[in-house]
This record gives sequence, C-alpha cells and structure tokens, in this order.
Amino acid sequence: MTASQILHRPKIAASGSKVTAGEGIAMLIHHWGIHTVFGVISIHNMPILDPLGRRGEVRYIAARGEAGAANMADAYARVSGQLGVVFTSTGTAAGNAAGAMVEALTAGSPVLHITGQVPSDHLGQDRAYIHEAPDQASMLAAISKEAFTVSRPEDVLPTIAKAAKVALSAPTGPVSVEITIDAQAGEIDLPDELPALDLPEPEIDAAVVEEIAQRLRGARRPVILLGGGARDADDAAQRLADRGIAIVTSTNGRGIVDEQHPMSLGAFNCTRELQAFYEDCDLMVICGSRLRGNETWTYRLDLPSPRIVIDLDTGADGRTYDNDGFYAVDCRPLLEGLAEALSDYEPASDYRDAVAALKETMRNGLAKDMQPYTPMVEALQKAMPDSAAWVRDVTISNSMWGNRYLMLQHDRAGVHAVGGGIGQGLPMAIGAAFGNEAAGRSGGAIALSGDGGLNLCLGELVTAVDEKADLKLILMNDSGYGVIRNIQDAQYGGRKYYSNIKVPDFALVAQSIDLPHMRVAKIDDFDGVLRQALATPGPVMIEVDMTSIGHYSARFAGPPVRTS
Repeated sequence: MTASQILHRPKIAASGSKVTAGEGIAMLIHHWGIHTVFGVISIHNMPILDPLGRRGEVRYIAARGEAGAANMADAYARVSGQLGVVFTSTGTAAGNAAGAMVEALTAGSPVLHITGQVPSDHLGQDRAYIHEAPDQASMLAAISKEAFTVSRPEDVLPTIAKAAKVALSAPTGPVSVEITIDAQAGEIDLPDELPALDLPEPEIDAAVVEEIAQRLRGARRPVILLGGGARDADDAAQRLADRGIAIVTSTNGRGIVDEQHPMSLGAFNCTRELQAFYEDCDLMVICGSRLRGNETWTYRLDLPSPRIVIDLDTGADGRTYDNDGFYAVDCRPLLEGLAEALSDYEPASDYRDAVAALKETMRNGLAKDMQPYTPMVEALQKAMPDSAAWVRDVTISNSMWGNRYLMLQHDRAGVHAVGGGIGQGLPMAIGAAFGNEAAGRSGGAIALSGDGGLNLCLGELVTAVDEKADLKLILMNDSGYGVIRNIQDAQYGGRKYYSNIKVPDFALVAQSIDLPHMRVAKIDDFDGVLRQALATPGPVMIEVDMTSIGHYSARFAGPPVRTS
C-alpha cells in the first residue's frame, strides 16, 4: 500500500457512532500519526487487525514470526522517534515475542505490544483453551516496563492510551497490553475526541543546571558520556562538543554527537588508549547510560573522577559505579541548559589536540586489526547515505568494527541488539527502513549480519521482499558461528563442538524469493558491488565470502576484558 493510498482512504466511522473496541484501536493509532505497525495475524487479534486493514489508514507489515515483528517495532521506534506498535496473538505467540521485548527493554525502546487473550469467561481457568498460557500477565510484566490486562470493551481505548504514554515517558521502554478477544470485538461508543498522546515537556531546575555547570567550569579536561537516554539531546550535546568538551558514547548512544566531530570519540570504549586518556580527565558527566558490563571491561574500566550521573531511573544511583553527584532529571533539558550556561567555556589549551590524537590512534589501531577488510569498511563509509540507518546483528564483524569504526552522523542512525541476542539484526533493519521513511529521511537501512544470526530469522527475508523494504543486507559469511569458534580456540583448546553448523546456500535462498543477491569473494570488488546494490530499489543481499577472503588479523573472542 502506497503512502497516497493510505492518506486518501475514507474513514469508516464518525465520532459519536458505535464501533468495536478493535476498530477503536485502529482509529487511535492513526489519530496518533503512527505510519507503520508490525505483527502476525491470528484468531485472537483479528478483531483488531481486520478493521485496521479495512480502514487502510496505517501500513501493517506482516512479519513471519512474532519475534521478528517485535524487533521491527523496536527499531522503528528507535529510528523514527515515534511509538513502535506490534500485534501478537496470545499464549505461544506472545511468548515468541519475549526475546525481542527483552531487547526493547534493554535498549529503552518505546514499544506498544498489543496481544490477545482468551475470552474473559475462560480467563485464568486453566482449561487449556486454544492459545491459553497460564498467567500470561506475569510473563508480560517480566519482559515489559509495565503490563496491562483488559477484559471489558469500554476499558480498551483508555488502557491503550495509558500504555502508550507509559512507553513514551522517560525512561522509555516497551509496554504490553493483553486484551481478551470478547473485549476486542465488543462495541463501544466512539468518543467525540480520541485520547491524545501529548506528553508534558520535561522541565529542569535552574539551580541544578547551574550546580553542574559550575563543576564543568572548574574542569579543564572534562568528558561527557552519552547513553541511549540522551537521544533527542543531540543539538545541545553538539554545542557542548563545539565548546571543547570531549564526548564518548555508549553503543546505544551513538550519533548523538556527529562521530566525525573532532571532539567526539564515538563508542571507542575499552581500549588501553582510552583508559590512559581517562586518567588525565578531571571530570566526567554520565548522561542516560547504563554503563553496561561489556562496554566497561565488566565495570573494571577506571572512569574519570569526580563523576556526575544524570539518569531519570533513580535505581541507577550507584548501581555500577559510585559517583560524586546523582541527579534524577531528564538529559535533554539539562544538556540544553548546560550548553547555554557554558557558552564561553574553554578547555585546557592542549585538550582539543589530545582528543584528536587519541581518536586517530584508536582508529588507526582498529584499522590494522580489521585487515584484510579495512578497504571494505572504508568503501562502506564513503558510499553509505548520510541519512541511512546502520543496523547490526551480534556478529564478529560488528564487534570488530560495526559498533565503532563506521562513523554515524545523527542520533537516530544507529540500531544494534544491545542485549546481545543473535538473529535480531535483519528484522530490526526492516523496522528501521520503515522508521526512516516515517521520519521523512531517505537512505533506508543498511544491515550487517553473520550467517549464524541470519539462520535464526531467515523467514523475515521474505517479509523484506514482500514489503519492498529499502534495505541492503551485508552478510558476512564464515560458514558457522565464527565468534564461538574463536572463543573455543582461545579458551577451550580449539575443540569446535557445535559451532561448525551447516548454513544454507544464500544465493539459492535469495533466488527462491526474488531477492537480488550479490557475492563478494575479493575485497577489491566490494565497492562496486555496494554501489550497484545501493542503486537497486528495495532489498538486496550482499554476501561477503569470508572463507575466500580470510580471517581478521585480530581474532575477536568475546567481550573485552581488562588484562592489567
């Protein structure tokens, strides 16, 4: 369905009339301006999806599995800045989405998961009703920021509206709503005005801004660490970088400051060079970062002191590192206030040069470790559209360079399975492609996956083709679980149990579903193949034959650990 078809389809119901609660949900999603939703249709969500399709106001992406659908909604939310919406059925189907919901919870993605439930008169009776899961509500609560159960039609729209606001309220996260099928199909009086999705503008105490600004004024070599909770603070963060304050990001905070900015060190965490740099810094301000274990040498990275932590989650106070000041405030208004208060800030005279030299040293070192693939990555950096989303699965190539070397230019450009779940990259790339479209950006999505991860979600290749997703998939094929084999070499005497898995002939898979496929067996061929793929409309698979090209010069064998 094209955008023009969506915009010009007539509405079915007018305010004041009676509609089913399911149709009310369809109207509400359109009312909120959400362009695209994701899901898998089932008997226990048809009362919602039938009117959604009949009305034709919102594009529905039919995923091949609930896990993929939830990953798509997650990435859509991250890239578009809108609420991501996913529909699943009840029981097993809701359980299928659990891993993707955990990823959204880890990343803090505002996802609304609307799932079915058995008829209310059978709810909680343990009668083995079709699709019933014992205590599904507790499962949903465990994988969500919050979970709601609805068994009356008149409660459906108010609960959906409340759940959406909870998902979008900082700290953001996924929210689940289970709705009995009789409540979905029951009639309601359509209100004269559908619930709005307006959230209050976050405010900041001027005294808090001045207190932190005063600490920064007294520092000559300060660094700000930005996590995913600082997204949407990109303008203020960029201005602080312009003032001469060094910026480091978590993997989830990439692009908040353009990584080509001379004061941005990107996500180069856990390097000896960065550790040495931190020893000379005299203040760190941590904004919206969870300081995850695999980005801090399992909490053994020595962060600069004193350090200030900014996080709306009060549980973050001292959870991983101690601090010299914790402020439960929103990152965006705080950073905006600091950018104003520090308009005349100047760092130590040699600080900008020190940051530039550190950046060059770390990038040069990684470029050496990436050989023989460095020319491929450089070609990708030059050819990739500035506005494209860069989506990565958990794979050796991402751990080597995808998370760090390829520089991102805006805060919605980066999507990665931060929870470490393999096989989520492709469906997230589909969601990211449509998220970019919803945000009015061109470039679609470019995805990086390994062959092992792609095995987990092969069915979603069909979704990408079926929906004509603007997606280019770079498949790094080393014929098995390469990172596991490296760990087995490093820690288990080279015994390759269970890691030399059989993988399909991806060219034949692509041919069977009309997916353009291009193979690279020599690094020098990559640039031309990539440009051909970028010029091809819709999804394209670029398969990089690592068995022909060879291993990276440095072997990645799991998350980095501190060795001294």
